Amino acid sequence: MTTLKIHNIETAPEGSKSLLEQSLKANGMIPGLHGVLAGAPELLEAYQTLHKLFTQSSFNKEELTVVWQTINVEHECHYCVPAHTGIAHMMKVDATLTEALRNKTAMPTEKLQALHNFTLKVVRNRGQVTTEDLNAFYAAGYGEQQVLEVILGLSQKVISNYTNHIANTPVDAPFQKFAWKAETV
Repeated sequence: MTTLKIHNIETAPEGSKSLLEQSLKANGMIPGLHGVLAGAPELLEAYQTLHKLFTQSSFNKEELTVVWQTINVEHECHYCVPAHTGIAHMMKVDATLTEALRNKTAMPTEKLQALHNFTLKVVRNRGQVTTEDLNAFYAAGYGEQQVLEVILGLSQKVISNYTNHIANTPVDAPFQKFAWKAETV
């Protein structure tokens, strides 16, 4: 099992200190993931920027949750699944949706199911989607902008999921009640 250092404002490289201060101000704490990312100031800045941009995309809070959690669950991220469950609760996303995502069951609407399916196709096929995949996504009411926004969300999640796998980042206290473990086959 590997681990990476989890920095705080005092131990972080100079280029990460102000970014961690922003995390503290925004979250009331420095999430463990941010503490790990602080080891490379550019990576922490990239993650925070991608997060901000993705939350400003055309997706509503349920759609953001679908993209994030679909990727988190597919990547089997022990840290991000509970964190995004807690974030979804704070965003007042229906618990039925978050539980469906965590448990790999059907989405509550056909449109959200289409978003989930398309996101999985992008992740599993490394962006090699078919015309049929795109047409199914478009038939659900999405367009080219949302295709590109799924890629934006995936970019953010690759940073966090891969970092958490390598760092074995402990789940932050506020999210421990949402602990999750990938099902074993």
